[in-house]
Amino acid sequence: MDDEQELTCQELVELVTEYLEGALSPEDRGRFEVHLATCPGCQTYLEQMRQTIELLGRITEEMIPERAKADLLHAFRTWKRG
Repeated sequence: MDDEQELTCQELVELVTEYLEGALSPEDRGRFEVHLATCPGCQTYLEQMRQTIELLGRITEEMIPERAKADLLHAFRTWKRG
């Protein structure tokens, strides 16, 4: 990415996982954080992603109802890629 170009909300959404994993280049991380500092919607999105990751990390396989497991497995097995 060009570090001179302002990051859009769509680009932030596409980069959020890499940001949370610390995998962005210093330039992209800077652009991400500059956008984040001025965009309340993206601030909310990032916080929702953090909370989702935290909550999902607490779920064990035993906590998932059998029907939900079956539905998830079906969804993943039938996932169509672009």
